[in-house]
Amino acid sequence: MRPANLVTAVADILAGASIAGLTLATFQSAEVINIIYLMLATIGLYGGGVVFNDVFDYELDKVERPERPLPSGQVSRTSATIQALVLYIIGIVLASLVSPVSGLIAVVTAIGATVYDKWAKHHTFFGPVVMGTCRGLNLLLGVSISLPVLYTMWPIAILPIIFIGAITLTSQGEVVGNNRKAVALAMSLDAVVVILLAGLAVYGYINWMTLIPFVTLWWGMNLFAKIKAYKVNEPKFIMKAVKMGVLSLIPLNACYAAGFSSWQLAVAILCLLPISLFLSKYFAVT
Repeated sequence: MRPANLVTAVADILAGASIAGLTLATFQSAEVINIIYLMLATIGLYGGGVVFNDVFDYELDKVERPERPLPSGQVSRTSATIQALVLYIIGIVLASLVSPVSGLIAVVTAIGATVYDKWAKHHTFFGPVVMGTCRGLNLLLGVSISLPVLYTMWPIAILPIIFIGAITLTSQGEVVGNNRKAVALAMSLDAVVVILLAGLAVYGYINWMTLIPFVTLWWGMNLFAKIKAYKVNEPKFIMKAVKMGVLSLIPLNACYAAGFSSWQLAVAILCLLPISLFLSKYFAVT
């Protein structure tokens, strides 16, 4: 289930809630319950998606990653499939408890994740687009605690779509290397995210001064790792760049919180990063 990645999905929900106007000072019992439902829902959706990823990659993993649970025989494909479906159902049901719209977002996310796992990931263009869309939907799942805000701010999903596209592009060479063009394009997409955040600040949607330290952290983590992967274009460094990209989703989510809500909530989200880093030492990220 990629425990380290699940933490980043929870950060999506908190970031989405911050876009919807939530701050640490305005927590109310009803809001807290809904946020808990959505955090548990995203664990189910994301967990189900990565389990299905291993189910569909079984034959490939027998060659490239035989140590994984399925090819090593620790878990059967049938058990894994059942687990993935149960996780999806849990995610959809919990999201539906918040609102029908939240439930619909969960359903579309589950479908998108499965489409990515089975077909899109093998396509140079559609792979990054579908995976990015799933992450954008996950952010909107957090925003859905306030439907009026969701109906006006849904275009914010373009930011994680672009960044996840950058990560997915980079990951396409993590086994064999030789993907300098993809890494260079990924760095360009990271810069586009920064430019779009700056544009939101110019138009008064977010507080740029509060945002600067968090953007610096997020961009710096990715830029350093991708430059290294570009210079030494080998699987080891490409995988490190992909891993850093996934984990840096937490600082990116802190950026949303800092810009739309408060630096206090941003710091609270950023506190999830050490947890994710710790888990990444013991469980696969990519």
